[in-house]
Amino acid sequence: MRTLFLNPPSYDDFDGGAGARYQAKREVWSFWYPTWLAYPAGMIPGARLLDAPPLHMTLEQTLAVTRDYEHVVLHTSTPSFRADVRTARAIKDARPGTLIGFVGGHVTARPEESLRYAGAVDYVARREFDHATAAVAAGRSFDGIDGISYLRGATYVENPDAAALGTAELDALPFASDVYARDLDYRRYNSPYCRYPYVSLYTGRGCPAHCTFCLWPQVTTGHAYRTRSVANVLAECAGLPRRFPEMQELFFDDDTFTADPARAREIARGLGRLGIRWSTNARANVDRETLAVLKDNGLRLFVVGYESGNEQILKNVRKGVSVERARRFTRDCHEVGILIHGTFVLGLPGETRDTIQETIRFAREIRPETLQVSLASPYPGTAMYDWVLERGHLTVDSLVDETGYQKCTISYPEMPADEIFRAVETFYRRYYFSRRYLWKSLKRMAADPYEAKRMLAEGKQFLGSMWSRRQMASRTSAAAA
Repeated sequence: MRTLFLNPPSYDDFDGGAGARYQAKREVWSFWYPTWLAYPAGMIPGARLLDAPPLHMTLEQTLAVTRDYEHVVLHTSTPSFRADVRTARAIKDARPGTLIGFVGGHVTARPEESLRYAGAVDYVARREFDHATAAVAAGRSFDGIDGISYLRGATYVENPDAAALGTAELDALPFASDVYARDLDYRRYNSPYCRYPYVSLYTGRGCPAHCTFCLWPQVTTGHAYRTRSVANVLAECAGLPRRFPEMQELFFDDDTFTADPARAREIARGLGRLGIRWSTNARANVDRETLAVLKDNGLRLFVVGYESGNEQILKNVRKGVSVERARRFTRDCHEVGILIHGTFVLGLPGETRDTIQETIRFAREIRPETLQVSLASPYPGTAMYDWVLERGHLTVDSLVDETGYQKCTISYPEMPADEIFRAVETFYRRYYFSRRYLWKSLKRMAADPYEAKRMLAEGKQFLGSMWSRRQMASRTSAAAA
């Protein structure tokens, strides 16, 4: 079947947090590559990947494309699910014979509920969906395809999970960058912590950590870090400068690229020979020797999930990295010359007014180059979701409001939701408006015209975002009164 892999259109400023589908933006302009959709889009002859949000496509413009396809696969998430269902129904209305599949964390965690609610969705492909969607496109009967769920009349059918892909199977997948070059405009993608324009890839799937709040390993990829071979990764990287001549940076979006330090060092040395500047995700526990090798071979920046500066909260969420270990890692990065984009989460189990202040002090102590402060989002399928549900701490059933801004969906007796929500802006302001940070920023801007232009633009977006948050908080308070 003629198959379209679709990131559906969204509304302005949609921000579902880290577990949302890939058009989510945060405080500044950002779009993430739809890498998961790119793999099956490269496997199926004649398939196309359409990423509607970076193109600012309306539903009507999207429907004009979907009418040419017999099979449409949509990536969805908990915050965007209802809007994505409306898109699926519109696709069916425009071409009733279209076969529609949903993929992503939400439908993996709640396949039967999703199918019954949606109506227009013919099947759900759970977990990693590369081969399942390709099998559907090839016309195979649903009952012979592992990893999918569907309704047979009123009866729910859930086929066995597909086997997780190992190194040989991952190496056999097409290069995601080939599909980017064919179907996407890489200049439409931006990340506030990457040099623009950037290109993002995966070198492996899964994460060995057991953080209770993290969606991907618990729901879609598992806790075994399954990797592509070093040769396969470097073969794809070698072609990037030719395909994306304006590329300023490569980003590895593995949950924890540094989980296998020896492999990370080997890939880094290959990138050094290729002359590619790169950044990646890392846990705050990488040894100094590995840090030095990565830095010497083109590493510019780590994205590090610190989450909290309170030891007990880290234990509550099974982070597996202590505050002191994170402090030592960060000091090593500063001394080696690796920049850090630090991410923090407010509202995790055990959060109080005092622990939030402790986390703010910790962030100001370790001094990441930039930071991101998120609200704890308990996604279905995670241990944290079960924990807050069992204790009555979940306040609403949707993770975003009608404007697209992220809600605080958790409320504790000692820390209500509105206080957690307001604490995000307090955190940002105490960090970014400190004298030390402002002085450092001015020096960076004076030394680098690129940084000056970027920081001024992002600063304007950030201040606008904080204003919108205050407006929303005021509306919420007025409604409650």
